[in-house]
Amino acid sequence: MSQCTDPVVGDILSSWRYDISGSSPAVRGDLEEHFAECRQCRNRLRLHRTIDVTLIGVATLSILAFLLAIAVIHQVEPLRTWAIALPMHRLSFAVTLQEIAVAGLFASVVAWLLIALMTPAPVFLSEVASAQARVMRNRGPRKIA
Repeated sequence: MSQCTDPVVGDILSSWRYDISGSSPAVRGDLEEHFAECRQCRNRLRLHRTIDVTLIGVATLSILAFLLAIAVIHQVEPLRTWAIALPMHRLSFAVTLQEIAVAGLFASVVAWLLIALMTPAPVFLSEVASAQARVMRNRGPRKIA
């Protein structure tokens, strides 16, 4: 693997998880210049953004799966009334599949929010969408009369 062209800047970037979105414009310009020059940091940035986008994608799919499960359980009467007995020390209680699905949905939404707040994935995705929109706008017809 190649070495970082400026180890001090590389160490700073790695401690920030290669997130420069909150940097001042002057510092951000310097860091973007470093990314342009340094192959190792550019590859690590790509890896970190891939992980972030994958995490938010998996959390989104999890939310959709639990919403589908809730819809199916709500429509099928035997599934709605089916319960699982959970023995706990001296207590025993029953949990329905619908309650389990709602708890899973809640956990998935919390995970999605944590990922969205703790990673720069939303900023990264909005920058990618803006770049794609500019490309599409440039490909379109010049002027419609």
